[in-house]
Amino acid sequence: MQVRKTMAPSAPLVLLIEDEPQMRRFLSATLSAHGYHVVETASAREGLAHAAGRNPEVILLDLGLPDLDGLEVTRQIRRSSPTPIIVLSARGQEHDKVTALDLGADDYLTKPFGVSELLARLRVALRHSALPADGSGQLVFEAGEIRVDLVRRQVFRGDQEAHLTPTEYKLLAALIRHAGKVVTHRQLLEEVWGANYTDQSHYLRVYMAQLRHKLESDPTRPRMLTTEPGVGYRLRDTL
Repeated sequence: MQVRKTMAPSAPLVLLIEDEPQMRRFLSATLSAHGYHVVETASAREGLAHAAGRNPEVILLDLGLPDLDGLEVTRQIRRSSPTPIIVLSARGQEHDKVTALDLGADDYLTKPFGVSELLARLRVALRHSALPADGSGQLVFEAGEIRVDLVRRQVFRGDQEAHLTPTEYKLLAALIRHAGKVVTHRQLLEEVWGANYTDQSHYLRVYMAQLRHKLESDPTRPRMLTTEPGVGYRLRDTL
């Protein structure tokens, strides 16, 4: 497993599950050059572990894996995660495409494919995953002096851009998806860190404090990122 760490702080995290070394190196280098964080793995089981533990924004999945068929990987991911899955495979038969999509894959690219097409499919997947849970189609969130562009992944407080770490941004995006509602500790931990971290509530305290420091006028008396004692947090969408 290899992680590229030279991207912008809020760059999307892509999990690449591909057993062919040459293709894996090519895709990882290409995505890194276009502003993505990349986690690489060559096996299905390691990929499933990273899908649960790292909670990527998009998963690129090869079907022909040595230890478990990619269709079964898709099935298992969809049991617990809505993360967009783009299947990459040399299998060009319609049956394979339909099966992958029926199991929950969001898109399908047949090898060989062009870099421009892959990048376009990634942008579409990220746009879809950025849509709020209420189905409003809102791509820019605004509350008080805070504005978040969910497509460009930029956060502004007034006229100044607030530079968030990847985890801070993922936490804010999760709250935006449920704006106005109380989100439990467990739900936030699962959405931001993954299913393996649902008992690590101290993560939330630390990162919520950091978010408040960057976004609230008075972090000690937050008006937007509020606490629901013993339950979770709420992002107020009206101030």
